[in-house]
Amino acid sequence: MKKLKAVVPATTANLGAGFDTFGLALSLYNEFEVEEHDGVVIETVPENPFLEKPENNLFVQVLKYMCEKRRKTFYGAKVKQISNIPVARGLGSSATAIVAGILISAAVSKTELTDELFFETAYRFEPHPDNLLPAWKGGFTTALLSEGKTYYQKIPFPEDIKAVVAVPDFELSTEKARSVLPEKIPLKDGIFNVQRASLFLTALINRRYDLLKIAMEDRFHQPYRKKLIPGFDDVLKEAYNGGALGVSLSGAGPSVVALSVENHQEIGERMVYAFRRNGVQSSFMVLDVDTEGAKVEILE
Repeated sequence: MKKLKAVVPATTANLGAGFDTFGLALSLYNEFEVEEHDGVVIETVPENPFLEKPENNLFVQVLKYMCEKRRKTFYGAKVKQISNIPVARGLGSSATAIVAGILISAAVSKTELTDELFFETAYRFEPHPDNLLPAWKGGFTTALLSEGKTYYQKIPFPEDIKAVVAVPDFELSTEKARSVLPEKIPLKDGIFNVQRASLFLTALINRRYDLLKIAMEDRFHQPYRKKLIPGFDDVLKEAYNGGALGVSLSGAGPSVVALSVENHQEIGERMVYAFRRNGVQSSFMVLDVDTEGAKVEILE
């Protein structure tokens, strides 16, 4: 096997009302280099002893599964994993490992990567197409899973909108973020979210940026998850004071994403200040929307 590299973008999911539906790829990337090797050797940049153990490394686990799925013996791999996406911050870091593993395995075996193969494999590791799809395809996607089949569409996202992402210095696992959600919600909250998710899509298509603030309101998950994130309401308020078009929790959190066409620096600084005022250290990034998705290249 030649030395291959996969580059996979970060994602932000939900975007307010589009819970478990909307996903957006961002211009922040994890890189995975791999070549044949007897046994598994993993180098991480920055160094992460946890991920250097094969049983903890999602990318290696996907490689192993894809190999065994073809009834081949997995003898090992030499892996270099360059992680630029913060872990457990709601930016799809686990999705990048899954997507990279699937794409590299398909490239090595010269297998056509159909939707069926991709999702059958990916869902064994993460059942969330709202993160997996934009990491794979790039851009803005809507997705749903019904009776074992994934339905999705990708629509153009306005190229002048950037994502200002405030990243707190603590982790929040998806499992914990889901554990605080109620099993049932009132009908009025369901209507509230359907209306706003629909408005979000039409506002993007018609470039009615003035509608994004109300379109990104949510009653499905943010009211419950914000209890795990000190200063969440304050961060949203400061982002809007800085000129953000719409603000929401990024995925399961704890990162907060603000969509904007100007004042990116001020919005980011205000969000960081709001977190600090609530006892949380954070940093921010100004990111473009990635429109191309994951890429695989031959290094040598």
